[in-house]
Amino acid sequence: MGKIDTITKEYMENPVVFADAFNQFLYHGNQKIDPAQLTELDTTEIAIPYGGSGAGVPEQKYRDVLKLLYAMTDGRTTYCIMGIENQTEIHYALPVKNGVYDFLQLSHQISEAANAHRQAMKESKSEQPNNLQEKEEPTDGEFLSGFWKTDRLIPVVTLIIYFGSDSWDAPLSLKEMYSNTDSVILKHAPDYHVNLIAPREMSDDEINEFHSNLREVMLYIKYSKDKKTLNKIVKEDIKFQSMERQAAEVINIVTGSKLKYPKGKGDVNMCLAIQQMREESEIKGAVEAYKDLEVSLADTIKRIAKRFHLSESESNEAVKQYW
Repeated sequence: MGKIDTITKEYMENPVVFADAFNQFLYHGNQKIDPAQLTELDTTEIAIPYGGSGAGVPEQKYRDVLKLLYAMTDGRTTYCIMGIENQTEIHYALPVKNGVYDFLQLSHQISEAANAHRQAMKESKSEQPNNLQEKEEPTDGEFLSGFWKTDRLIPVVTLIIYFGSDSWDAPLSLKEMYSNTDSVILKHAPDYHVNLIAPREMSDDEINEFHSNLREVMLYIKYSKDKKTLNKIVKEDIKFQSMERQAAEVINIVTGSKLKYPKGKGDVNMCLAIQQMREESEIKGAVEAYKDLEVSLADTIKRIAKRFHLSESESNEAVKQYW
């Protein structure tokens, strides 16, 4: 896994950011999903209940981040498997890729349901051999499929987060990928739709529906190639003046901004980080120009110190990086 994949995965594993992404996409920013309602699903040892029998289904991870939503709706318990897949590049076969993952997830639930039923029948026979006939036996169809009539699947909702700054020009459904075929045939062909969050495809109002720092991440990515607008936003938006380090690092890595900010664990002032990055870029250019003009190292250090209002020690350290 590359550095970009790793840092975006770790970022989206944060339950606050994860819930925020789904709240924006599903509910236009209304806080329907509480991060506390989410359980990480990353091992086969976490069992989730389903269907009428209450059997446990060990969950296996297919997505970058996979969580179980457990919530109370209208007085009833609601379960939903929610997955996030991070994309740093546009994927032109994403409907097929995602569709396979979702149906693998559903198929896994059915397989585990069959295993659970077989185990329950085995235990019933061994524990109560005399009362076996009193229990309702599965029908032939239930027995062959392993899925009882009263069983139900937990729905799977997958959300794609695109961390790129380009416009998304890839298909978002299977039907967009099909060749030119009779419309009657296409009407009955299977379809699958991709749920996508892509910065360039969102209005600023939609981005403002995020409540976590995913808002600032998406906003920065959206305008990362429009320096004038980006500078205005970062300068005027107070939230960029104190950004959580993890979000700042996501921005830095996915946009290749080469931002400069102090090491440590504190928040990052993105405005200052951009200013420092630009200053270092200017210093580098100036050092290279003096070097081409055969100005000595000592004189270059003095000139850089005067030009950029640095102390001699600061100038010495900066110049030697590019000498």
